Amino acid sequence: MTLDNEKKSKIKQYTGFGLSIILSAAFLYFAFHNIELSKSLELVSKASFFWIIIFIVIFLLAPVVRAYRWKYMIHSIKPNASPFNLFGATMIGYGINCVIPRLGEIYRALFLGRWEKLSRTSMFGTVIVERVLDVLALWFSVLISVTIYSGDLYKEVPWLESAIFLGFAALFFVIAFIVLLVWQKEKFYLITLKLVSKISRKAADKLSYIFNMLIDGFASIKGFKNYFLTIFLTVVVMLVYGLNSFVGFYMLNMNEMQTVTFGTAWIVMTIAAFGIVIPTPGGTGSYHFIVISVLTNLFFFDEEIASAYAILTHFISYFVFILSTVFFIYFINNRHVSEGNKKETLFSVLRFNPDEK
Repeated sequence: MTLDNEKKSKIKQYTGFGLSIILSAAFLYFAFHNIELSKSLELVSKASFFWIIIFIVIFLLAPVVRAYRWKYMIHSIKPNASPFNLFGATMIGYGINCVIPRLGEIYRALFLGRWEKLSRTSMFGTVIVERVLDVLALWFSVLISVTIYSGDLYKEVPWLESAIFLGFAALFFVIAFIVLLVWQKEKFYLITLKLVSKISRKAADKLSYIFNMLIDGFASIKGFKNYFLTIFLTVVVMLVYGLNSFVGFYMLNMNEMQTVTFGTAWIVMTIAAFGIVIPTPGGTGSYHFIVISVLTNLFFFDEEIASAYAILTHFISYFVFILSTVFFIYFINNRHVSEGNKKETLFSVLRFNPDEK
């Protein structure tokens, strides 16, 4: 990379980070500007310690399931991949996302690649495949929410129908694209690169790298058992998220204010997920805004308790992810160094290793 390109890359990164901070601040303002925050914080201070512990345990269960899903996705590449390394890389990814949106997806692929001595290209590919599965799972989950809600959810949340339609259209395009790429590689791959190379050789090289990532990612899942377990664990992840949201009500005794069900939690979870999709650091602001809106407008909770729920659930997730990132980088690195391997940091994993593809 030349000096000019390096400067442009850094400017682009700083600009993206700055915009995510501005976006986060805007959402925080709109989420809390009409709320008496001192009352919400007082409610948080009275939260049940017992249910907070239960919430954290269930919260950690989701990345554990994700780690095992990842294990079955890369089973054909490395059947004996360490679940602990997979879980550690997953948690590091979440922790990095709490600071810089989307960068965590890159880091978790890089860390797992180094720790398990796997190709970074194939690891990036599996991360992309995971995200396609997650979006597909969210799409189905929102449709379930529309079905189980007692009223007209599209009317109550005007942007939801458009989000589902656009999400489906995007999914259809991505899946069709990947199918063509994987099953018709010789024709689609070569023809596309040939056309792009006539416009820009550099763009064609980048596109070739992306194509290879996708092909490696999907090719890593082989066998009926691995396909089945990958899909099954995706469903389990969504159910765990729903259960986590449900336990969140009990942390603040919201179950004593009105009847709350798993269906209530499911609807809150699925719509709140859009707040995580928005590129703010760890969903800060966007998550709060959507959760408060859902709890007050759909389920008629007071603004103070709704904001307390958003603050507490987000704080716990943020704290656990950041702490886990520090822990796993330190602990797994120490173990790898004791085995004669190099120590990996947030900077070292970015450097290209000649042995990697």
